[in-house]
Amino acid sequence: MVTAGLGSLADLALAAEQEHLRRSREFLRLMREDVLSLRALGGDPVSEEYLKADLYRRAEALTDLPDTPLFFGRLDYAEPGHADGETADGETGAFAGERFHVGRRHVHDGEGHPVVIDWRAPVSRPFYRASQAEPMGLARRRRFGFAAGELTAYEDETFASPAAAPPQQGAARQAPAIPASRILIDEIERPRSGPMRDIVATIQPDQDDIVRADVGQTICVQGAPGTGKTAVGLHRVAYLLYAHRERMSRGGVLVVGPNRAFLAYIRNVLPALGEVNVTQLSVADLLAAVPVRGTDSEQAARVKGSAQMAEVLRRALWQQVTVPDEAIMLPRGSRRWRVSAQEVAGLVDELRSRGVRHGTGREMLSHRIAHVILTRMEAAGHTCDDRTHEAVRRTRQVRAAVDASWPRADPVRLVLRLLSDPALLAGAAAGLLDPGEQEAIRWPVPPRGPGSARWSVADAVLVDEAGDLIERTPSLAHVVVDEAQDLSPMECRAIGRRCATGSATVLGDIAQGTTAWATESWQQMLGHLGKQDASLRVLDTGYRVPRQILDFASQLLGQIAPGLAPPRSVRHDPGSLVLTRASAAALPGILSAACRDALSRPGSAAVIAADDQVATLSRMLSAAGLQHASLAGDGASASDGQRLILVPVTLAKGLEFDQVVVVEPTRIAASEARGLHRLYVALTRPVSRLTVLHSGPLPEPLRCPGG
Repeated sequence: MVTAGLGSLADLALAAEQEHLRRSREFLRLMREDVLSLRALGGDPVSEEYLKADLYRRAEALTDLPDTPLFFGRLDYAEPGHADGETADGETGAFAGERFHVGRRHVHDGEGHPVVIDWRAPVSRPFYRASQAEPMGLARRRRFGFAAGELTAYEDETFASPAAAPPQQGAARQAPAIPASRILIDEIERPRSGPMRDIVATIQPDQDDIVRADVGQTICVQGAPGTGKTAVGLHRVAYLLYAHRERMSRGGVLVVGPNRAFLAYIRNVLPALGEVNVTQLSVADLLAAVPVRGTDSEQAARVKGSAQMAEVLRRALWQQVTVPDEAIMLPRGSRRWRVSAQEVAGLVDELRSRGVRHGTGREMLSHRIAHVILTRMEAAGHTCDDRTHEAVRRTRQVRAAVDASWPRADPVRLVLRLLSDPALLAGAAAGLLDPGEQEAIRWPVPPRGPGSARWSVADAVLVDEAGDLIERTPSLAHVVVDEAQDLSPMECRAIGRRCATGSATVLGDIAQGTTAWATESWQQMLGHLGKQDASLRVLDTGYRVPRQILDFASQLLGQIAPGLAPPRSVRHDPGSLVLTRASAAALPGILSAACRDALSRPGSAAVIAADDQVATLSRMLSAAGLQHASLAGDGASASDGQRLILVPVTLAKGLEFDQVVVVEPTRIAASEARGLHRLYVALTRPVSRLTVLHSGPLPEPLRCPGG
């Protein structure tokens, strides 16, 4: 690795790269100023406002981040005629002899010539995929080291013509090789504080395959802790927005996370990649059709989240559609036109058999009735047109017949009636829910109306399902859903509706399923999502979590996910795992010492404990004079900006800290039915050092000599 201040030819090369960075930043500034100088000239005020918003977003995407490297690599393609100047398929042959700096966004000079190439461009792919066995047309790959946004070092890897090697058949599963690049290793291991950063400079080949997957393909990623599955999902969004900008922008892109705390953690990744127009919502906020003020018992939540509830709701809705009792008599002119009750019933049955949405069917019924009447009018010699059809459809008699046979439905009131009316619930749930399950979800005291109901999160999902039964939910172009293993079948259906005609990136880890309804298999979950044809990818190589931590936590897999192979790690750090047993009386002092040690090291620090222990631990930390923040479900904390964060274990999923202190793992394991899954989550949050404090024996799977 070449660093600054060597006083050599290498130092001159480093100075040239530093000058290229300075010029690139200047060109980016000019590009942004050029966008800001444009006037929004639309044909009307509304169009002008849309143009202004578009220009604002373009300018935001071109904002320079001084602490973030504008480029992180350079590709030197082999000269024309060189053995490595072209790949086997000729993909990079057109770039022979060219040199490109690879960065987070495209930057060009005043004449339009690129000075930085976007990492998502096809020409940049060899930066992530080239190897000595397959150079992909490269002669040299250069990586840059940065400190506070300043270029401080570079490192070159040269490529020679590879000797042909026969493929190995049936090779055993090997441990991953540690990346050869010192700069790459330093970047992977660099301490972090605050929200998640992008991994654009360190994407590995297995991750790159997912990032650049086909736009129409739904990808399901089973990712072990530390494999970067969340970052990979976000980078796939950035790639799709680059490669299929019009399609993605027209259809819309959505990122769904488990809670607001998680979304606060990942909020900066896409903006850092120049993508500022992506909606990010928690599952609860996405489905917030009613104000959530209540909670369900575990049994009620499980029943409401089960796939059977979709059929229960469908039955309850369509029970409202009935056979008419009376014929329609419509006076028009000197004649009275009659449509018998039997004819109307036939129209109703025909529409129901087509499987249309309830609201669409109601609208179509009025058109069908009007068509019958107009057919008879025309047979009698009357002249009819579209205005006549519309006039007949809107008559009081036709509207009354439609209201009687096909009443208007409201999703909130439908769910309210279903959960309040024992007879309606019993009829709709017959053969689907047993009496005990019906009793669990029925409100003991019916609310006076929707406004007084104490809706739960699971109720809001039912309202969303009912809304789709009435009117089709619009589909987006792409949806990313993280921590998907914890979604209930009904939540899967709700998210699946939002990508019914688009694609999805599904991220999760079966071993980290902590809800009572957590899925046991991805095939099952994808079926509820409506994406049975999704491609399953496995990320089992951890690049940031040390091997000692992963091996310790993986002892739980035999009980919580016996079908999963233990994850692997490229990092080996013998001092990364500390197990400390102390009496309950000594815990405050031991906790204080562990936190001070964590704060003495670079990066972020967290204390993770069972939810019911957090308040006590907070008092211990305060008594010891340790300033800290307490994470809340909405992503807020009691004192923002603190390096030490106290995290309830139920909010730890998806987060990452350099130093983690896990307190009383046995208490975490005993706190809920899937407590060992929750403990596995807690133990795999650190990327540098894990300290486990316990006053009693460790849970059985973790016990070792001296434990």
